[in-house]
This record gives sequence, C-alpha cells and structure tokens, in this order.
Amino acid sequence: MAEEEVEKIIHHTKRIFINNVDSYASKCIAKVGLSETNICLNKNEAEGEERLSKDDHPKVKDGTFQIVGTIANKNERRPSYQLKREELLERLMECDIIIYNITEDADQMDEASWAISALHAEMARFSQPKMFILISTVMTWALSKPVDADDPEIPFTEEDYRRRRAHPNFKEHINVEKLVVKMGKTVKLSLLSTYVVASGVQYGMGEQVFHFFFKTSWLGDLPKVPIFGEGTNVIPTIHINDLAGVIQNVIDHKPKPHYLVAVDDSKTTIDDIVKTIADVVGPGKTKRVPKEDAFLTRDLRQMDIDALFVNLRIEAVYLKESFNIHWVCESGLIDNIDRVVEEYKQTRGLLPIRVCIMGPPAVGKSTVAERICKHYKLHHIRLKETITETLAHLVTHRPLVKNSESIVRMEDGETEAEDSATSSELLETLKENMDQNGGRLDDQYVIRIMRDKLKSKLCRNQGFVLDSFPKTYEQAKDLFYADDDEPEDMRSKIPPFNKKIIPEFVFSLDSSDAFLKNRVLNLPESLVEGTSYSQEQFLRRLARFRESNVEDETVLNYFEELDIHPEHIEITSSDDQEYLVVTERIIKSVGKPKNYGPTSQELEEEERRSADRRLRTEAQKRADTERRETEEAQQRAARWEEWSKCLEEVKKQEHDLLEAQAVPLRNYLMKNVMPTLTQGLIECCKTRPQDPVDFLAEYLFKSNPQVE
Repeated sequence: MAEEEVEKIIHHTKRIFINNVDSYASKCIAKVGLSETNICLNKNEAEGEERLSKDDHPKVKDGTFQIVGTIANKNERRPSYQLKREELLERLMECDIIIYNITEDADQMDEASWAISALHAEMARFSQPKMFILISTVMTWALSKPVDADDPEIPFTEEDYRRRRAHPNFKEHINVEKLVVKMGKTVKLSLLSTYVVASGVQYGMGEQVFHFFFKTSWLGDLPKVPIFGEGTNVIPTIHINDLAGVIQNVIDHKPKPHYLVAVDDSKTTIDDIVKTIADVVGPGKTKRVPKEDAFLTRDLRQMDIDALFVNLRIEAVYLKESFNIHWVCESGLIDNIDRVVEEYKQTRGLLPIRVCIMGPPAVGKSTVAERICKHYKLHHIRLKETITETLAHLVTHRPLVKNSESIVRMEDGETEAEDSATSSELLETLKENMDQNGGRLDDQYVIRIMRDKLKSKLCRNQGFVLDSFPKTYEQAKDLFYADDDEPEDMRSKIPPFNKKIIPEFVFSLDSSDAFLKNRVLNLPESLVEGTSYSQEQFLRRLARFRESNVEDETVLNYFEELDIHPEHIEITSSDDQEYLVVTERIIKSVGKPKNYGPTSQELEEEERRSADRRLRTEAQKRADTERRETEEAQQRAARWEEWSKCLEEVKKQEHDLLEAQAVPLRNYLMKNVMPTLTQGLIECCKTRPQDPVDFLAEYLFKSNPQVE
C-alpha cells in the first residue's frame, strides 16, 4: 500500500530539469516560478560520482515540481559540454520538462542543441510526453527590418518571428531556436513538445545586465553615472520573476505557438533607465560618454554591452491574450523602480551602517572615524567640513541632496533660474547669520545642514560615521526627530526619532584630562599651528566638554533613551598611536561590512601593495642580516685584535717579571759562584785530567768555603 502511495505521488509530481540552476536567470526561474523542492545535480554527479535515482526522490505534495539540473560550478575549469552526455541523457529521460537557458552562457548553446536532438532521437523510449523549453533572448531580433518601413515605431509581435534577424554575436542563438522549433513540429503524437521563449533584457532580484548602473549609482564614486552612446535606443525588458511566470504558464497551458516573446509593456530607452536608477539610487546626475567606453568597463561582459545597445520595439501579444500571469513589473522597470531597488538591496545584502563617535577633544575620534570609514566604505561626516561643503555648493549653484526640506535642492525639474535664486537666497541668509555670530551658524541652520547631509542618498545607501556631533541633548533631539510621514507607535515609551538617519552604533571614547593634555603637548608644532589645539583653546574646549557631560541630559543619555546603548572605550596608553586596537574593537562590535567588497582594481592594487610590502620586508630582512653579519665580523676582528694585544702585554709583563726575579740570583752567582768556577776551569785546563767533570766537581767541593 505504501509503495502504491509513493508511485502515485511521483506520478503526479512533475520533474523539471534546468541547466546551470545556480545562474542568475535559472535560479530565479527555479526558485520563484516553479520549485518547492530543489534537487541540484552537479556536473560531477553527471559523471557518475553521485547519482540520483527514483528511489532517492523525496516525497512532496501532489501537483508540485521537483527541480534537478546542472550547476555552473564556476570554480571548475572544464566547460559543461565535457560532461558524459550518455549519463546526462539518462537524467533528461527521467524528467517531464527540460528547460535550457542560453541567455547567460554561450557554452550552453552546444549542449542545448545536443539535448533536443538526443531527446528527439530517443522518443521511442518515452514513457510519457515530455516538454522542451528553450529560454533565448530578443537579441535574435536585433537587426530585424521594421514591420512598416514608413513607420519604424510599429512593434514586432510573436507572429513576426520568421522575419527576425539576429545580432552578429547571437547568430548561434537563432540557430538553436530554429532547431528547437523544428524538432517540435516534426514530432507525432505530441510525445515531445518544444517551445522557444525569447526573453527581454532581464532585471530585478539583484540585477545582471543593469548591475553596473546600480552599483555605480550606489557607491557614488562617480559624480555622474555614465550613459554609453546616445542613449536613445529602446530596450525590451522583463522582470526575472515575470519571466519565471511565463515559463510556468507555458508548462501549464501548453500553447499552440512554438515561439513566444516574453517582454513587459515598457518602451523605455537606456537613457531613461539609467537616469531613473541614478535618481533613485545614486547622485541623480548622468552624462553621456562615448560608446567605446563600455568596452573598457570591466564589470560589463560582451553580452551585456550588446544588450545595452539594442534598439528594438516588440510586444508580447500572445502572453497578454492567452496567459494568466501575475505580473510583478508589467509596466516596466521605471514604473516599479522602488520595488526593483528594494530587491536589489536585499538580494545583494546592501545595508547602511550608521555609526556615531563621541568623546573629548584630542581623544582621537577623527582618526578612528577615518579608519572605520575606510574599512566599511562609509562617509565621514564632520561638522566643519559639511558646512564648508554646503556653502561651496551654494556658491556654485550645485545642490547637494534632494528631499522635501533640503537646504540644497536637486530636482531635475527645477529650472536653472529657480535653483539659482534659491541658492543665492540661502547663501545670503547663512552668510548674514555667520557675520552676526562671529563666523558661526546658529543651531537651527547647523541642524538643517547636518540633517540634509545624513538624508542624502550616499549616506542612506552606504551609511556614515558621525564625528563629534551632536554635541548637546537638544541638538540630538532636533537632528534625529521623526518625519511627519513616519508611523508613531503609541504603545512605545521611546521618543519618536528618524529611523533612517539615527546611528545604530554609538561609541564614546574617553581618557583622563592629564593624558589628553600630555598628548596635545607632544603634538608637532606644525600640526598645532592654526588649529584649536593651542594650549588656551584646547583647555577651554576640554573644560566645556566636561561641563556639558556632567548633567543628566547629555547626548549619550539621548541614545540611551532610544535603547541605543553607547559602548564606552577608555584610552589609557599612548603606545597605540594609530588606534589599531580601538579600531579592531569597534569593527568587532559593528560586525561584517554590509556593502560591496573591494573591486577587482582595488584587489589588484592591494595585492600589488602587499607584494611591494613583502619585497620591502624581505629586502629589509636581508639588509638587516647582512648588516648584523658585518657588525659581528667587525666585532670579532676587534675582539681578536684586542685579545692579541692583551696576550702580547701579558707575555711582556711575564718576561719583565722573570727578568726582575733573575737579577738577585745572577748577582749571587757572579759574586759567589763564578770566581771559584772560573778558577776551577783554569786548573782543569792546566792539569788536563782524564775525567774533567769529576776533577772540576772535586775542585769545587774542596774550594767551598762552607766545607772545612
């Protein structure tokens, strides 16, 4: 009974094969459009290392899909067509629906052609009908002649697919399309139904073709987002989830046409698309650059560049009339930009990090802030620089940010005269206020400038490090107050605040007054001159800071009231001049970056710097070793020379000592011995005895005065 139940479940569950199921389009189609149960077949599995059989299938609910497929396996060097195709064919034979996506990897076209041909040849072995769906691209229509030469804006439809002419780089795609359609028309008894879905340029869920413009706008490294070429070409597009819905409808309805077009209703140019992305995500400014610059951009593949320059008007008439698609972005990217941007941020894991660093003067806040900004790619917000930047932009009539209360407006619709008049009026107001306050601005203007800065797109996108501001409880309340459109939780005891600009992490650096004074006194005179670190100004600033932070209503108290608990870091040692320990502690508290990692250029530059540092270190080590060996050799030579001198001196002293000790004995011999000995030798010569020695000894014995 249990076996019959399993067979029934398997019979009513459609098994779907998707190639490169981990790629952008295939993954979204499998996840969003089809699958409740994902079973991925690795390329290695297709070679027999691991095998999936019917016994391995999990039980799933009646009517669901099971997804199997190859994965791109980017780390593996060999391309997909090196699979054992006999093994892969057996897996395809186990599936009810085979989907091949050739919009991302040109290597997959050869495999798709082989797959449809092999299935067509094995129809006699089919236990039940199968469906083959080829996901192609509208780039196979790129050079099609207009439907009406007098009116080139008349769009193409599915019925015109026989007239389509492919882009030069997509001729292989159109050959695969023709093969798939041909195989479906030659099949009898509907054992193998084939469909070609020509997809528009895909967007959504993290982006692919348009990712360069999203990333450039998000990072804000360029003041203006580039538009390659004239930008007047119309690009047919479709949200990736809508493409998944089209595939699902093809599976469910089995339409009569073998060739379908999947595009949304938009007829937008690349100029409109890039401007919208730049306006919502980035600086709001674009500029046209030569078409050739696209080929110098590393983030754009050749297929992406071709898609960006296509100029094609096409409508999916059959989808509108025959399919029941729950459209995500039926009207296109521009009309649904907020949703697309939210998907982009969530899919890419792009979340802002907002940090506030407080503390007394000279404690090292700016140094730490710069290091944190460099690590997380955040924007360093300092009061003086922000005010200077605002005044400079007002002078040049170039606005900074765009929001309803902004001091500096960025609406593209603003006329130049209105913008100039507004900027001039605000500039005069700020200058007049500064003149009245000895070069300072009133808090109301300071708060507005800083609030506008925090609400700018770059700060909202990547985040910021707020350095030494706000300084008082009242400034904090005015800076972070909640906007009128933000919902207020009446049950919450926490005061309302703006969640989009409030810091998530607050760090309070502190140190003793004596330590801070000593640090300032030891600063080079060149750094102190012209700054607020002169002795009188520093002591006044330090005293003011201490006085303002002994009351109950301080900036740190404000954050405590919002359940944002500051982390206190005490700095007691001057050894960590680069604040590496403090920076590491803050990074550990904040966590991993939530922004783009380093670019390929930055990685190459970092590798180059690392290699240079490594070479310099090795060279320094070799130089130190050689210097140390030279010094040791010199020291050994010096010690040997010194030892030799000492040895000579010892020998001389020993000789002198022996000489001195020999004088009394020599005198004694000369006085008492030598005369008798001399006389004995004379007598020996005269006598000439047979034994001179015995004669001399006898003579000396007799002549010894001590012998009687």
